[in-house]
Amino acid sequence: MEFKSAIWKLTGFYVLIAMAISIIFSVVLYQFSSRELDTALTRQNRRFQTMPMIGFQLNSSRLRQFENTRLEQLETSSNNLKLDLLFFNCLILFLSGGASYFLAKRTLHPIAKMMDMQNRFTADASHELRTPLTAMKAEIEVFLRDKNLKLDDAKKLLGSNLEEISKLETMSNDLLSLAQYGNAKEIPKTKVDLKKAAEEAYGKVEALAKRKGITFEFNLQDTEVLGDKQSLVHLAVILMDNAIKYSPKNTKAAVTLKNDHGHAVLEVKDQGAGIKESDLPQIFNRFFRADISRSKEGTGLGLSIAKKITESHSGTIHVESDSSGSVFTIKLPIVK
Repeated sequence: MEFKSAIWKLTGFYVLIAMAISIIFSVVLYQFSSRELDTALTRQNRRFQTMPMIGFQLNSSRLRQFENTRLEQLETSSNNLKLDLLFFNCLILFLSGGASYFLAKRTLHPIAKMMDMQNRFTADASHELRTPLTAMKAEIEVFLRDKNLKLDDAKKLLGSNLEEISKLETMSNDLLSLAQYGNAKEIPKTKVDLKKAAEEAYGKVEALAKRKGITFEFNLQDTEVLGDKQSLVHLAVILMDNAIKYSPKNTKAAVTLKNDHGHAVLEVKDQGAGIKESDLPQIFNRFFRADISRSKEGTGLGLSIAKKITESHSGTIHVESDSSGSVFTIKLPIVK
């Protein structure tokens, strides 16, 4: 409702400007045309009066009659000009109304879309933050009602609460990352060795991979891109961490880096259950999880952050998935 109201207000503003310009132009045109007609009539009168009469003479009454006829013609022309200008102003009002509505709708559409995304993001973030807080509150309330408090139970409660706090901390960090990578201009960019960035990223997830028995196979070529090293390391960490989380225990994951027609291509392949085809278009949306059974894994922001980082480096991210696993592909421009 507010969007439609804003459209009509902006439409009225555009129409007001168009009509003001049209009326000013019409007044100027009318004044100029009337002055030209009057000047032409005066010049014609003078020439007619000074013209030598050959073969006949005009008396004063006939001359006045002739002059009155020309004055009537001048008034008729002036009235016709007024009607024409009125018609064209009405036509401009009609056309400017339609054009103004179209332009107002087109102008406000990105703003409305951004506001809708912001409202949806706020609702999603509130829901995700409320879940761990509700769990912590419920556990504490149950614990406080227990009259026979034991030290072991207190330790379990604190451990559970600490786990929920870690989730909140991770989510807050992810939200800050989304805000940071949302503006590419704020990210300083230098030459980055993408091979070293991928190796550094593996160092951050190696312990998690070994704990789950995931073996990574690497095939990395020396490749330089223009970007922020820490952001690119974060990008690789997200993809590797995603492969670890959604792969069965004691399986393999492959990381490939190669040069392809002026682009660095980074691929991370896992042996997970894959992603449903219906979920693929939404996989990079904030807080989206492809499988309800995985709801406890991560915050649902990782792939959204990965997309933001990739786009901030003028690259693309793509995913292919089937029952044998998923392949995430990143393409970034190579430094020439």
